Order: sequence, then C-alpha cells, then structure tokens
Amino acid sequence: MRQLILQKNQDKNGLVLVDGKDFHYLRQVLRVKVGDMVKLRLADGLPYDSTVCKIDDSAKKITLQVCAALRQAQGVGRSATFTSLQSKLADNSYKIEFSLFQFIPKTQKLELIVRQATECGVKNIIPVISEYAQKGNVDSLMGGKKDRLERIIREARQQSGSPVETTVFEPVTVEQAVDLWNKMKEEAGGEKNAAGYVLSERAVIRQVHQPHESEVPEHVAIFCGNEGGISPDELELLTKKALLQPVHFSVNILRCETAALYGIAAIQTAIFGI
Repeated sequence: MRQLILQKNQDKNGLVLVDGKDFHYLRQVLRVKVGDMVKLRLADGLPYDSTVCKIDDSAKKITLQVCAALRQAQGVGRSATFTSLQSKLADNSYKIEFSLFQFIPKTQKLELIVRQATECGVKNIIPVISEYAQKGNVDSLMGGKKDRLERIIREARQQSGSPVETTVFEPVTVEQAVDLWNKMKEEAGGEKNAAGYVLSERAVIRQVHQPHESEVPEHVAIFCGNEGGISPDELELLTKKALLQPVHFSVNILRCETAALYGIAAIQTAIFGI
C-alpha cells in the first residue's frame, strides 16, 4: 500500500502539516479528500495511520491527524499450513537484511535498478567499480547524483509501501566490496547467519535451496554484474575471498537491470518459500 514518507514527527496534538512536493503528491497523485486515510512513515521510522482533516489548496497545505501506530502485518489471508518460519517472516519478527552489490552500469539503468531494488525491500545498495565499468558511469555517481538516487528511493518506498530504509552507499572497488561483505557477515554472526550469491553467466548452474528455519540467514548479499558482466578474475575473487555461491539461472540472456530484479526476486522466493 502507498505511503507518505516525511522527515518530521507529529506535534503535541497529533497533527502533521504537509506542504511543497508532499502536498502535490497527496493532492495530485493520491487525490486525497478530507476524511481520507493516509499511511505515514514519520522521522521516528514508525508507520502510522492518519486522517486528512484539512486541505488548503490556496496555501497548498494539508493537515493530517495521526492515529495509532500501525501493527505489523500478521499474515492475514495465509493458509492454515503456513509454516512457523513463514509466520515469522509474515509478522516481521524474523528480519532478513538484503544487500545488492551492483557493478556500475549506465546511469539510467542504475536508477532503474535502485528503484526496483527499493520496491523489493533491499536494505543496502552498493555500487561496485568493476573491470567492465565505464569511467563516465562511475563519475556520474559523484556530486549531486547521490541526491537524485535518494529521491528515487523515497518515491519508490512511497509507491510500494516498503518499511525498509534503503540506502545507496558510495562506490567501492571489487576488493572493497569483498571486504565490506566479509565485515557484514562478521557482524551478522558469521557464515551460518549470512548467505552470499553472485549472478554470473559463466557459473555452473546451482540451485538456491529453500533453507530450514534453523538455517535462515539474517543477511543476504547478491552481487550482480553490469553490461559487460563479471570478469573471470572478479568471479574468482568473489567466490574464493568472499565465499559467494555462483548462481546461473537457466533463462534467456538478461540485461543487467533485468538480471538484478530477477536475481533478487528468485533468491527471496527461494528463502521465503513463496
């Protein structure tokens, strides 16, 4: 369900004043009227229900009355055969953090990947400077480009209703990406609590098995190549030093922006068992 993300909290009366681009989003995109309900995520990171109590079109301001904090989803509509693991995932008591290490493609493709990964609930997006990455594409991530990606993330979270605070990291080299993933694994409690995959057309086809409840990782990393893919030397480094499992999906040849989305969806499906 769509949500409005604001970097502010309600006042002492439980009111939130919305203006600027957020006014436009509510009035022109969602077309709200007085009395409508709006899903909010405020600066405290919590989700709220709110009611539109006043609209001032001349001043371009909307006043929302905040209700109680939303309860986490309880898996409504699931069958009686839902497993205990799936129940934990449904009620958000078992959180899995996903990281996408994306070898830097062309700017427009990266923006699409960031948008889609955000909608899929990916927590960390790490651009990787790889052997096949063009210098111009890497340079385009510097300066004000990061601000644009943050706007894309906010729009994607509002559209999808994702509760995950997606973050785009500064670009790193392949070696730095390996070190970062190894550090993430250590913070998660070691290999038993983390799972890493590298998508590669050069890899032997391997199946991503649905784990048992006791084997579900707390942190999952997916490494995806750019237009040129992942070089043999990079693949060797990732599998030997980062201990990533190479995965090749037996489908048609995919563009890098399609491969990232397909890989995230396939691995999430295998882990979640849906």
